[in-house]
Amino acid sequence: MNDFHFDIARTRRSLFGALVAASETYGKARIILEDQERNPLTYGRLVLGALVLGRRLAHVTQDRERVGLMLPSAVGAAVALFALSAFGRVPALLNFTAGIRNLKAACAVAGLKTVVTSRRFVDQAKLDDVVAALEETCRIVYLEDVRGEVGILDKLRGVADRMRAGRFGLADPDGEGVVLFTSGSEGLPKAVLLSHANLVANAYQIRAHAGAHFSTQDVLFNPLPVFHSFGLTAGTLMGVLTGIKVVMYPSPLHYRQVPKLISETRATILLATDTFLQGYARAAGEGDLASVRFVVAGAERVKDETRAMWRPYGTTLLEGYGATECAPVLACNTPDAQAPGSVGRFLPGIAHRLEPVEGIAAGGRLHVSGPNVMLGYLSADRPGQIQTPPGGWHDTGDIVTVDEGGFVTIRGRAKRFAKIGGEMVSLAAVEAMVSNLWEGASHVVVSLPDPRKGEQLILVTDRADAERESLLVHARHVGFPELWVPRAILVVGQIPVMASGKIDHPATIELAKTNRAML
Repeated sequence: MNDFHFDIARTRRSLFGALVAASETYGKARIILEDQERNPLTYGRLVLGALVLGRRLAHVTQDRERVGLMLPSAVGAAVALFALSAFGRVPALLNFTAGIRNLKAACAVAGLKTVVTSRRFVDQAKLDDVVAALEETCRIVYLEDVRGEVGILDKLRGVADRMRAGRFGLADPDGEGVVLFTSGSEGLPKAVLLSHANLVANAYQIRAHAGAHFSTQDVLFNPLPVFHSFGLTAGTLMGVLTGIKVVMYPSPLHYRQVPKLISETRATILLATDTFLQGYARAAGEGDLASVRFVVAGAERVKDETRAMWRPYGTTLLEGYGATECAPVLACNTPDAQAPGSVGRFLPGIAHRLEPVEGIAAGGRLHVSGPNVMLGYLSADRPGQIQTPPGGWHDTGDIVTVDEGGFVTIRGRAKRFAKIGGEMVSLAAVEAMVSNLWEGASHVVVSLPDPRKGEQLILVTDRADAERESLLVHARHVGFPELWVPRAILVVGQIPVMASGKIDHPATIELAKTNRAML
């Protein structure tokens, strides 16, 4: 029986207010967070830590100021997030893997004056150059320095604050909750402004959608970065706000370490992307992944070979779909409602419509509305203004079909269709065809201008023996027209991937452009 139902009235809370409510519901002594340091944190200690840290950070920031957070996926990041929220500050989660140029642009568009980070993290991640660049426009606050200033009076004040913690959760639910930055997989990153209610709603929507399959007896393992919306909401907030213990890990790329910690913590739910899931399955020792009941995968299509790699563990692999602008989860398969090839049904509270796209017969461009849809984009061109979604509807830019059972199937990004000889060609469909031929390798199809046909397709792959004649034969066999077969193949050592696990399409396109003359 599902003990967690979605009630939109419950979403009318601030982020810190939802944490206080969870602490009261599940008990202050309940362990709710842990990371690779293996120092469990209870609800009581999480609330106390947030109040003590938040009061100190309030001394160096202003009310409703957007404050940058540049921290790895660990307990400290969660405490800092709730700390800023408790005292009316707006955390802006910075992608420290994005490079100096993009980080400086992110700080500018969000209007950041202060960035909170950790000396230990900066040293381990070799971010000294990044910090030096950010210091040109922002004050850098190190958590070690703040903690060093905390004395006995601060701790006593924190204990007193915890006794009346509810008064720190009174921020407007529709006020600014966090700033996230899109991954830039299809272009330049955008600053997405989510309200408190957006985040709380999506956490509750995910839990209600999962139904009785998730319980407070589960342990959720999250190796995804908190600057990515999937890692923040699905990987952290969903568990913390609904009583499921969360184990955070700072890098999804540690293929050997992640399975070992999953085993040590007896994690039962794992969040990851297809790329990372293959890495964990290959590197895992005997029994390392035996405790995992469910894998929830997002950010990229799950390949059949990935499912096959996880099948021996008895794990149910659930594919979902979302967008940063929607906090992010929109749809997901569940153990009792799955459709192969789909990303499941929409979460409760989400409305949708499909708009026709010229040249595409099946499906349409997906627009969604609901309590998890963003406040809007922050604009670099119009500082201080928020570009709100028209009428509360967000255009996802994805071409999808929705069948009679409500299952959503992603046909591709609107931007990832090429017009060749007057025909619309889905790059995602071509990639799926290639993957069926050459399993176990990564493939990306890009479109480049062509003087005769308008556009031409290039296959970028890490399959060393990939050659076009075999691809042509396979395409004919599965009924693909020759027009859809890439004109050339570029073999590379590694497909560019971002920290979130998504393919870095701009970088892959640049690879194809740079090597075009050699093809």
